[in-house]
Amino acid sequence: MSDDPLKIPQSFVFDRPPLADWASEFASLSPGQRWPSIVELEELRVQRERSDGIPRPHFVAQSRALLADGLHYEERIRGGRVATREDNWHDLLNALVWLRYPRTKSALNEAQCVDIGRVGARQRTRAQCAMTHFDEAGAIVLCSDPELVALWDQHDWHGLFWRRRDAWNVRIAVLVFGHAILELALQAERFLVAKCIALAATAEQVARVAANTDEGHAMVDARVAAAIAAGTHLRDPQELRPLPLSGIPGWNPRSEDESFFADAPCFRPLRADRRYPQPDQA
Repeated sequence: MSDDPLKIPQSFVFDRPPLADWASEFASLSPGQRWPSIVELEELRVQRERSDGIPRPHFVAQSRALLADGLHYEERIRGGRVATREDNWHDLLNALVWLRYPRTKSALNEAQCVDIGRVGARQRTRAQCAMTHFDEAGAIVLCSDPELVALWDQHDWHGLFWRRRDAWNVRIAVLVFGHAILELALQAERFLVAKCIALAATAEQVARVAANTDEGHAMVDARVAAAIAAGTHLRDPQELRPLPLSGIPGWNPRSEDESFFADAPCFRPLRADRRYPQPDQA
């Protein structure tokens, strides 16, 4: 590990989602003591590959020599290397997402590289923007209740988070995918809004996700990766559903107060011209 202490803000942010859902990964790296080194991240990558048989690119220290290869960041990943900065929350959390959701991260990388090959590294397509938004700020929502989707469609945040608060982790559950959202969650006062892919699910599948199980992670990882590979998702940023994560019961202390859903700036009304794709069917 690095000699520098891991700079952790108020510790209670690790006691609630989304960071609490990553407790096993943090425990594997002992982040409460020192920053994990690139070598330790690599050791954990090898362990995961041996466990599930899913390949992941190597974590390599970002250096001038590495960047001198002239490759786009995504092209370098396609070649098997993720440029990773030492002692950096953003890159540490990105590594943890690679460890948990390797299929989805690989599908994103492949789709990005296909677009880069088509338009060049200096241009960005609408699909590339959508993929970047999801990679950085994405979440995956599983829902077994169409009425909850209807509330979400209308940005009825009071209904979704307050009147139907009993449905959370029973009929609807969320997995945070974007490492930038996880980084923002280190600041206890921040309101978190994710850009989401919605999946239709059974109550049993929602329960697996709500329990934060490896089985649930693997199921979601496979479904989202397949959708990305099929080209049915992330074609445009407007297809991503915004979800104020801070409204989910237990994710922010203020969500226990009904007035929060009228006062907080993260609960924005629906634009007149905004429509969302329906949840992806299994």
